[in-house]
Amino acid sequence: MSSRTITGLKRWSCQNKDLPAVSQIKAIHVYDFDNTLFMSPLPNPKVWNGYTIGHLQRQDGFIGGGWWHDSRILASTGEGVEKEEPRAWEGWWNEQIVGDSMEILERMRRMEDRFSDLIKRMVTSKGLDFDMICLKVEVGPNNQRFSSTMEYKQELLSDLVHTYKEADEIRVYEDRPKHVKGFRDFFTSFNTALLSPNPPIPRKPITAEAIAVAEVGTYLDPIIETAEIQRCINAHNQALRSGSTSEMGRLQVKRTIFYTGYIISQSDSAKLLTLVSLPSGMPDGEVKFLANNILITPRPCPKSILQKVGGIGNKVTWQVTGTAIFENKLWAARVSPVSESQTYYTENPLPVVVLGLRKGAKPIEAGRIQNWQPVSRDKAFTFETVVGEKLLLRVEEETPGENAWDSLFPNKNPKRKHPQEDVEMRDGPPQNHQNRQQHQYQLHQNQHPPNHSHHLPQHPRPNDDRRVSGGTNSHRGGHPPQSGRGGSGGRGNNHSRTGGGGGRARGRNWANNKGGRGRGGGGGGYGGYKSLDDVGERNQGGGGGYSGGQGQGQGGHYNYDDGPGGYLGYGGPGGGDAGGGHEGAFQGGGGYAGGSGGGLPYNGGY
Repeated sequence: MSSRTITGLKRWSCQNKDLPAVSQIKAIHVYDFDNTLFMSPLPNPKVWNGYTIGHLQRQDGFIGGGWWHDSRILASTGEGVEKEEPRAWEGWWNEQIVGDSMEILERMRRMEDRFSDLIKRMVTSKGLDFDMICLKVEVGPNNQRFSSTMEYKQELLSDLVHTYKEADEIRVYEDRPKHVKGFRDFFTSFNTALLSPNPPIPRKPITAEAIAVAEVGTYLDPIIETAEIQRCINAHNQALRSGSTSEMGRLQVKRTIFYTGYIISQSDSAKLLTLVSLPSGMPDGEVKFLANNILITPRPCPKSILQKVGGIGNKVTWQVTGTAIFENKLWAARVSPVSESQTYYTENPLPVVVLGLRKGAKPIEAGRIQNWQPVSRDKAFTFETVVGEKLLLRVEEETPGENAWDSLFPNKNPKRKHPQEDVEMRDGPPQNHQNRQQHQYQLHQNQHPPNHSHHLPQHPRPNDDRRVSGGTNSHRGGHPPQSGRGGSGGRGNNHSRTGGGGGRARGRNWANNKGGRGRGGGGGGYGGYKSLDDVGERNQGGGGGYSGGQGQGQGGHYNYDDGPGGYLGYGGPGGGDAGGGHEGAFQGGGGYAGGSGGGLPYNGGY
């Protein structure tokens, strides 16, 4: 084996600093940077869906590199370099590690040519002095090629302990469990080789310790984060136009809407949660507290309904009129608009706030509550809501011919995504269907006193005062068609894990008052109103969403936040390269950001 020298070791470092003599070093400390020494921001799971989080972190996710390969994302930490550097990125360092002795080495996984200046500025502002700052390179000092970050790190550690052969100990601080194990295995093999009859170098075994550091998830400001990713997308698409090649085509930001609702602020959520009275002995963590919205639709809201509830951003004030506990597993509050003239819409039998869920319970079960207990005057809270959407963004390849509505549904197949009636709901009724449309979209009108438990159904029908299982135009065969047959099959609402079939025997033949089967095949159901516990990466749970009669699609993809807060975005779908259009925002705790249109939702808002 060729001899190792300080001059050769120095080539790993991006700073021009003389290294200590071999005889001076008895201990070596190696510190990972991202999420070990410094709490580097991660892609925010309350902004992006799971697939996109993985895509963003791939080096080949964009031409020019992904999340960990673009220095401008790290530079956006906190309030940005210009404000953070004078205060040494206060609050972003792992102070327990910063306070340890670390004069020997600093080792990082960032790419040297893009990060060296920024990293040196960051550690200098904190007053940290390292003998080496090692950023990941594609080719090592001896023309080594690295197939992985771990291979790079092990090669660097090998050079260290071979060069500083008089060191008695080495400590490596690392946040990734897989890498911690890799370091331990590496040094076990290293020391075993030293004890062999023909050791690679004449040195004694070294005391090695790989110290696992708990990762603390930190995030950028969601507005800044979405703007930075849009910038990466713009650069990627421009590179493709300039002749660069990539396994990824032109990219854009799209939205996935899980539900539309009357969003409750964080402060009001906390107030509503005081209505929950848990039984004694309930284990910690058994109940997930919510109180974050009043459901409108568990999916993207059709334009016609959205217009009738006042559109995104419309404010409605509600009052608590009753509470209930369903089977000791679901806590809910019944509410009513304060204004008796207020028009509202909900796909539940009546407007409710799901306050908490025990493990295994589903928000949809609030629709089964029959017995509501009136509340005392001091518990009849009033609170203001804002019409909004619970959504996540995703980065996908552009789809030629895709309209804004279709872009809301990931992993689509090329077949029709929704029943014809949904086309009507968004684009207006076809000719000669004005009467049907008027009948179908009549919404709740608050005509009852606050404690009255009965409300008009969302879509009133003759001899029908309550919605049981079907969706719009579904569970009783829909509206009286001219032919006298059962109505078109419904889409299924959040009460049904299957679609509203074709009207079937319950559809009334309005011509002769006989039971009709109905000819509408209907789409699959929407999968119910689900919690995060029920949501997988793709459509788990029933419901066909918008996949015609096949019972597939995105129906099982609805969720709540884990708590009353969470990031909520209210902008239009991604606007392609320019990222322009009316801008919305993300705010914690149900904050509202106005805007719809062609731009990525960032900036502006309340």
